Amino acid sequence: MAPEFQLAALGFAGLLLLIALRAPIALAMLLVGAAGYVHILDAAALFNYLKTTPYHLFASYTLSVIPLFILMGALAERGGLARDLFAAANAVLGRRPGGLAMSVIGACAAFGAVCGSSVATTATFGRAALPELLRFGYAPGFATGTIAAGGTLGILIPPSVILVVYAISTEQNVAKLFMAAFLPGLMATGFYLGAIWLWMRRRPELGPPAPPLAPGERRRAFRQVLPVLAIAVVVVGGIYGGIFTPTESAGVGCIAVLALGLARRTLDFAEIRAALLATAETTAMIFAILLGAEVFNAFLALSQAPDLLALWVTEQDFPPYGVLVALLVTYIILGAVMDELAMILLTLPVFFPVVTALDFGMTGEETAIWFGMLVLIVVGIGLTAPPIGLNVFVISAIARNIPIAQTYRGVLPFLATDLIRLALCVTFPALSLWLVRLLT
Repeated sequence: MAPEFQLAALGFAGLLLLIALRAPIALAMLLVGAAGYVHILDAAALFNYLKTTPYHLFASYTLSVIPLFILMGALAERGGLARDLFAAANAVLGRRPGGLAMSVIGACAAFGAVCGSSVATTATFGRAALPELLRFGYAPGFATGTIAAGGTLGILIPPSVILVVYAISTEQNVAKLFMAAFLPGLMATGFYLGAIWLWMRRRPELGPPAPPLAPGERRRAFRQVLPVLAIAVVVVGGIYGGIFTPTESAGVGCIAVLALGLARRTLDFAEIRAALLATAETTAMIFAILLGAEVFNAFLALSQAPDLLALWVTEQDFPPYGVLVALLVTYIILGAVMDELAMILLTLPVFFPVVTALDFGMTGEETAIWFGMLVLIVVGIGLTAPPIGLNVFVISAIARNIPIAQTYRGVLPFLATDLIRLALCVTFPALSLWLVRLLT
């Protein structure tokens, strides 16, 4: 093994050891990256690097979209928009077997257009929808599994914080990535609804129908949800139509959600303060991970291991799709035991050069966008797959009386549809690229 690969492998082993010892992922990447940087160059070079890199990283205009989308989701959560979406979806679907579960999926998809966070979506609907599902006799594991799976739509439906991080890490256009995610996100919603429908055909007792709503209640639910849908259309449609940049769209969305909450009196000073604090905490966590990843990636770049690995793969004449499938399987395995953001930032410096060096019959930009969609899908799988499944832990923290094993069984039908969707998007890249090609 070449010395470069030995050094990079040693760095990865040290990083995984620190993670296993429960060190924060940001600190682990920072320490290992700094140690590798000093080993290749010296301490003075590391300090010179750290003197300017954090400022240039965090002063990036593109990066400002992250706290804005997080704030928009926090305000939407505390302003009761999730309850409005669930009530409207329930008015349409609740009367059939599994209808309330379908309502959760539909509401999560709509909420994802104003949130961008999987964990926030799961937590929000865990509080807004789970009591209703249990009140109408839904099987506990099926109820929590549906919410955990629906929460992944928070990152699959644009805007998505994960896609912003991917765009920054790979120097891709954020707006084009949002366009590419639209159809795969809709596919996820449709596949989840189909999974519930098929499951109800086999075991209708898991999700009994809710009693029909009175016409007046249905009209009230539709009226309440119209402003929420309008905000989602403005935020996402403004990006697709070229009216707003993603950062501008996030700013407009924040103001619109805040104005709606104030007009309805669902947001007071305490709720706004809580949303700002939650945004600050989440943003600080993400930025710390980004800084750690930047230093670790600098170490890998100095070792030249990613470029040498990409060159070696191309020289071996491996089938491009065979290499891609191997990388995606690796992502699924890592996603089951690691945080999704850390997983992406840890692997992209190695995997991305390999993918872009392969010939899939597309331009380099299209390959990068397509691979981003595949990464987004496998991240969604990792959010619900055992043994970790962050969304499962989030809903289990809310529903403490429901064993986590029941929730894992509840997400299995949704995981099956995720694998089908991943296979389709791998086989047919146009599913991810058609809207990009149409609008650009």
